Amino acid sequence: MADIAARLADLDWSAVERSLWEHGYAKTPPVLTPDECAELIAMYRDESRFRSTIDMTRYRFGVGEYKYFAAPLPPLIHTLRQRAYPPLAAIANQFEAALDTATLHPTTLEALLAVCHRRGQKKPTPLLLHYEAGGYNCLHQDVYGDVVFPLQLTCFLSRRGADYEGGDFLLVEQRPRAQSRGESIATEQGEIVIFPTRHRPLQSARGWYRASMRHGVSRVLRGERYTLGVIFHDAK
Repeated sequence: MADIAARLADLDWSAVERSLWEHGYAKTPPVLTPDECAELIAMYRDESRFRSTIDMTRYRFGVGEYKYFAAPLPPLIHTLRQRAYPPLAAIANQFEAALDTATLHPTTLEALLAVCHRRGQKKPTPLLLHYEAGGYNCLHQDVYGDVVFPLQLTCFLSRRGADYEGGDFLLVEQRPRAQSRGESIATEQGEIVIFPTRHRPLQSARGWYRASMRHGVSRVLRGERYTLGVIFHDAK
């Protein structure tokens, strides 16, 4: 897994940080190769890799299905989660400082997971999501307990235009006493979108405040769309 670690290390993390502050999300160039995307998609059919399957329609989350990986995570996902965490933890701690909270996120994923486990959050949260034509994901937040890491990422595994059409990544920001602001983000295979889990800091004339963030997926018009979601905190 040295290749994925090197690709993550080579990202322009300063640009990621600027985009998160300015736009509320950051989109990377392709990080996963087509072969890695195909490998992850193929895992979807192997039930032994997963701890839980969620039918979105049943719970009124949308139309589609997703599966949470069981421990131990596949090496590619483990490395991606582990190596993306430290630069994101530095940004997350800047968010906390702007909001004047008492929270200081650990500098390593292992330390964050130790905190999660002490609070009863022991189930891994990376997941594969699958949509067919007509599928979508309602706006939501991925919060699984008291311990919540402020940033997460989605990796795009399918080829826009070839495998599917539609299915844009949606991000909606709710500012206090103002109307919501939305982004519809078109993505290509292998790219990663990094975005806030619950809220992000915004500056006003009176100082910093929290803007609530929710994410989802617009309706898939044709074909099949697979993504990998990487949440850094574990679940109860």
